[in-house]
Amino acid sequence: MRNLALPIGILFVAIAAGVVLFMLPGKTEAPSDTQNTGQLGTTTPTGNEGAIAGIPDLILVGTPTKHMPVTSPITITGSARGTWYFEASFPIELRDASGKIIAQHYAEAQSDWMTENFVPFKASLTYPAQPAGSTGTLVLKNDNPSGDPARDKKVEIPIVFQ
Repeated sequence: MRNLALPIGILFVAIAAGVVLFMLPGKTEAPSDTQNTGQLGTTTPTGNEGAIAGIPDLILVGTPTKHMPVTSPITITGSARGTWYFEASFPIELRDASGKIIAQHYAEAQSDWMTENFVPFKASLTYPAQPAGSTGTLVLKNDNPSGDPARDKKVEIPIVFQ
């Protein structure tokens, strides 16, 4: 019996360590600086000018691309995870160079949005004439019916007015 005490003790410690490791929460969400700050900027996965903008695991904007020249009405397309939408839509804004909102509307899901997968979206936004060559920012926000600022997310895409 004395010869079995050491192996049984080691086995007990190994099982206890396994249980503790199993019970620890895993890292399942994005880092807080990209998820909850509401200060998300444009990201370009390739780093190239004109690349698809967005938050790679949440929303990808196909058009317009970063610094793309635009005219009114502007067409916005891309794909977002179903969790970005609420009731198949999410808000978009267009801001002028001073940050003033010059147009706002909703992007709409083009297929079933009640999923965690990517769902295509489309929107058209009409805005008042802007000086040619001036800049603006297209802002796509997740629809956050809770109103909790910690759940706000957005993508900002710099554009050039024609």
